Amino acid sequence: MADKGSKKPHAKKAGIVRKIVVSPVPDDPEKAEIEVKDADDLYKELRIENTLQDSKGKKVKLNKGAEVDVTIEADEKDTTPKSE
Repeated sequence: MADKGSKKPHAKKAGIVRKIVVSPVPDDPEKAEIEVKDADDLYKELRIENTLQDSKGKKVKLNKGAEVDVTIEADEKDTTPKSE
């Protein structure tokens, strides 16, 4: 999870929860399918376990249609300068 004070290289992309996927297997967790805006058409959907934590530490889940931010970050050693 991204740390507010993190100095790691990062990018934030907007997304929206397009659907909630309930597993046919009772032991498998529910998934949230997130469409990442500005991603290539064939690669814009992510599926993650639909469990988040609120500010009080309570478990919550995303609803269909929720607007979300997807943050990508990496260690400095795993990046190289981009030439413009």
